Amino acid sequence: MIQAAFPKLLRSQIAFDIARTIRDGFDKHYRLFRQTSRQAKAHFERGAWREAQQAARERIDFYDRRVQECVQTLEDEYSDADLTDEVWRELKLHYIGMLSDHKQPELAETFFNSVCCNILHRSYFHNEFIFVRPVVSTEYIETGELAPTYRVYYPGTDGLRFTLKRIVTNFQLDAKFDNLARDVEQVEARFREQFGAGRTEPNNQIQVLSSLFFRNKGAYIVGKGINGNKEYPFVVPILHNRDGELILDTVLFDQEQITILFSFTRAYFLVDMEVPSAYVQFLRTLLPRKPRSEIYTILGLQKQGKTLFYRDYLQHLKHSSDQFEIAPGIKGLVMLVFALPSFPYVFKVIKDFYPPPKDTTRALIKEKYLLVKHHDRVGRMADTLEYSNVAFPRERFTEELIAELKHFAPSLYEEEGEKIIIKHLYIERRMVPLNMWLSNADKDGNDAQLEHGILEYGNAIKELVAANIFPGDMLYKNFGVTRHQRIVFYDYDEIEYITDCNFRDIPEARNEEEEMASEPWYPIGKHDVFPEQFGRFLLGNAKIRKYFMKHHADLLTREYWQARKQRILDGVVEDVYPYPQHIRFFHENQSNIPAVSIPVPPPFMETLENE
Repeated sequence: MIQAAFPKLLRSQIAFDIARTIRDGFDKHYRLFRQTSRQAKAHFERGAWREAQQAARERIDFYDRRVQECVQTLEDEYSDADLTDEVWRELKLHYIGMLSDHKQPELAETFFNSVCCNILHRSYFHNEFIFVRPVVSTEYIETGELAPTYRVYYPGTDGLRFTLKRIVTNFQLDAKFDNLARDVEQVEARFREQFGAGRTEPNNQIQVLSSLFFRNKGAYIVGKGINGNKEYPFVVPILHNRDGELILDTVLFDQEQITILFSFTRAYFLVDMEVPSAYVQFLRTLLPRKPRSEIYTILGLQKQGKTLFYRDYLQHLKHSSDQFEIAPGIKGLVMLVFALPSFPYVFKVIKDFYPPPKDTTRALIKEKYLLVKHHDRVGRMADTLEYSNVAFPRERFTEELIAELKHFAPSLYEEEGEKIIIKHLYIERRMVPLNMWLSNADKDGNDAQLEHGILEYGNAIKELVAANIFPGDMLYKNFGVTRHQRIVFYDYDEIEYITDCNFRDIPEARNEEEEMASEPWYPIGKHDVFPEQFGRFLLGNAKIRKYFMKHHADLLTREYWQARKQRILDGVVEDVYPYPQHIRFFHENQSNIPAVSIPVPPPFMETLENE
């Protein structure tokens, strides 16, 4: 067997061999990642929704499994004495050389960091050993000739309708369309309505990413029109109708709607990408306010998203001077939450102890957060970034926050010189707690905002129910309001599957003594839920009660919850649309499953910001 040569200036064969092992480990990971993404097309064509969901969940764990495999191989083959500082320095240099023509160098660098940080103690995370900054450029990486990142079409030459049909047929979906000609005609009409009959510039073209974006029961065509110096993003969802035939459901032009489609509150897309950095670059032209970290994450490359997020955080920390402080709002029984006011995220630490009535453990709470990471979040649960051994400058912490951490989470708090080390935490996008948002609307006499908040709150619960999620603690303080004024659930310690819950009516009291008793006179099981009791905790405000009963009175009935539970047990995968119902095309054979969708934005909607 011929041994691969290594540069003469680098003397360590061990370093070269380790670098090759790590690169091979990453290549295996990304090969399996792409394989799952390709299979999403077959699942969609067959309408195999359960298989698609299972594949999406399993793919989330691929990265950690490959990292652990690689770490185990290295620990089995090399002793601590082999891994000298000189070996670590040369190892990184060898690895850089192996990535010179790589299609996913930025992902391979992150994989290298993950492997090394699993082996090294944090005190040895020297910059020269790992990739603190990216080294290999992702600019202009060439794709294979048969699979360009995006395809270009010229409607001025071929005609808009022919071009749109060709865009769809080029994806070669192995499933029958109900009436593609009709759907293309409707897409064409929307295009002409959106862009009018203005002058066609010489560079007039349509660019479309070469792979479909698969998620849940939809496939999405993602592209943009170019005319002169203007660019027009668009997304076309492809769905199945009740007969299992394909339809073009609508076309999204509105940047807010496209942003929400790519929101941090949704499950990750499955997209077959040879050069992921090229996809991210294209998507950033559609979503200029969305950071690269979130785009990588929504494409299923969440570890790369974490890496970029942390680099952005360090840059922000370097160029800011405000202090970390306890986050505003009602303090939680399970989590200690703190924030940096100038940074749009919150940091959540699991406490060491929990007062009654909480009956849980740190392991169980972490389990719940992992459940959410693997589950379909349907636009109503915030994604979280999980970190270990995060270092903060002590001088940036308020004394009140330090005291809280030492009191409530001493096992996770450590000081090293001028640094505070938090051994485990979650980071989430910061939102306004719903209870505060409703209270402010009430004080301001803003009934429209109050009604919107309650309408959205109920919609959020119903969409969670459609995804087999029971929030557990439904108090308003456990929900947040995004910058798009959408309601999102973010407190997961009591979350349960709907199918595990037993929805009951409160039995009638047999006598006056039972009726007046301070404690329930009837037995209550661990998973028993009494929907008629929700009103006691949620509807103390008369205006809130009025709007809740107007829009969501069914949430107070056992029948509603039991019916939704039965549909899930019957194997029904509900349709939860990530765009408003009113923009959908009308099709006689649309899905026979009741739709759950985002309501039409109210007139007081804020200016578009990144969600």
